[in-house]
Amino acid sequence: MRYLFEGHALDTDRRELCRGPDVLAVAPQVFDLLAYLIRHRERVVSKDELISAIWNGRAVSDAALTTRLNVVRCAIGDNGEQQRLIKTLPRKGFRFVGAVQGVGNAMAEPAGSAMHDGNSTPVPSPPHLSILVLPLASLGGEPDQDYFAAGITESLTADLSRIDGTFVIACNTALTFRGKAIDVRQLGRELNVKYVLQGSVQRGADRLRVNVQLIDAETRAHLWTDRFDKPMTDLLEMQDEIVTRLANALDAQLIEAEARRAERAPHPDAIDLCFQGRHLWNTGLTPERLAQARGFFERALVLDPENVEALVGIAHVDLSTATTFMVNDRDAYFNAADVNLTKVLSMNPRHARARLAFGVLHLFTGRGSQAIVEFEQALALDRNMATAHALIGFAKVFVGQGAESEAHIQQALRISPRDSFTYRWMHWLGVAKLILGAYEEAIDWLRRSLEANRNNTIVHLQLAAALALVGLIDDAKAAAREGLALDPAFTTRRTRGLILSTDPTFRAGSRRIRDGMLLAGIPEG
Repeated sequence: MRYLFEGHALDTDRRELCRGPDVLAVAPQVFDLLAYLIRHRERVVSKDELISAIWNGRAVSDAALTTRLNVVRCAIGDNGEQQRLIKTLPRKGFRFVGAVQGVGNAMAEPAGSAMHDGNSTPVPSPPHLSILVLPLASLGGEPDQDYFAAGITESLTADLSRIDGTFVIACNTALTFRGKAIDVRQLGRELNVKYVLQGSVQRGADRLRVNVQLIDAETRAHLWTDRFDKPMTDLLEMQDEIVTRLANALDAQLIEAEARRAERAPHPDAIDLCFQGRHLWNTGLTPERLAQARGFFERALVLDPENVEALVGIAHVDLSTATTFMVNDRDAYFNAADVNLTKVLSMNPRHARARLAFGVLHLFTGRGSQAIVEFEQALALDRNMATAHALIGFAKVFVGQGAESEAHIQQALRISPRDSFTYRWMHWLGVAKLILGAYEEAIDWLRRSLEANRNNTIVHLQLAAALALVGLIDDAKAAAREGLALDPAFTTRRTRGLILSTDPTFRAGSRRIRDGMLLAGIPEG
């Protein structure tokens, strides 16, 4: 599509901005900012919407946004004083006010880049991870239940907006749809969102039931449903628990939904590729899956070298590869993760998943106390980050406080029992029990981890060690064979020389795990 205005032409197919016959050199972000404002010229665009669409929700200061807008204005012959073409509306946002003529190119616009209404006016595709949380319907009619339903809606809207990269319609807008018949497809078009969450609250004599459905606004397909049926207790306490469970479940469901969309996209962009990488990383830790995830993140960086989500994604892959003993040269992976995470946190120090990853880096490079500080910071940035609770518990065994580990990991399991990461939390608790010499409990937790997800090589091998240490050699060898089938190159040599802790209990427990692996028939290397 070409947009003509005041002697300029913006070509979204060729990604060119021209003044007369001359092509102007503009940065990709500047081009995207101008294109977004022109496509939305019929309304005021808020700062938050621009950040979500152009910066994928990364933290961007007012000064940085003003600088980019000034570059755009300069490129098209406007300025901040006259504002002939781009007008700033204080406390509201920005609007392109120049006269524009849209001209279709001979080359077809890439599928998915924009929809069109009946008048062939370009309508931009909804932002990634864009969602409207409709007010939960109260089916009982009691005043305190009405307040409870409204409280869940408001809290969930706020908590989802804290997830990196999400664009959530404000609660006051959502409330205008309370009690109305809803066509989710029409609603998605009007509000330019991909997903709609709706549900209900019903109270019985002594129980409370909450039903929710995540709906694709374009196809009306129900992507995910869940029910929370609990005995009545304190309503505020129940509200916090339900919101936390919903926020964690929706985080994973939205990532999966976006990854599925990206698989169908003929021209995936950097954000599409990041979703595919994150979904693969979420599904299991094997060399094959991690290699596939890395490939998506690397392709994203080719398209956008400063993409924060791709940098964090590669750091997570590097840390997973090193901390699950998939390679001999762990230091190279730790160093690469350090470089990427330092870069991310210099751009966005409030990126919760980057803080979490930085804590893992500290934990596996002998800095357990600093790791706990990073996990606590991640939790402060995202109060629903159950994995941070679990990692605090895991880190406690590194610093000689292993008796406290289970309470933290059980807290993660309590607040997000259906989380896609529960298999990791159970794994960490199993390792903590192994370190402490509680072998029967370790076996139970490691088995539960594998029941939740069998695609985690090191869990099979550590289970083999635990079984061998209690004398179940045949079972231990069977577990070892399963682990080695996922990573045939594994040897116990990979677990040597890694000084994770100076705590004597931890170091003695680590030696016993290696001894158990050898008893189970895992090669020494």
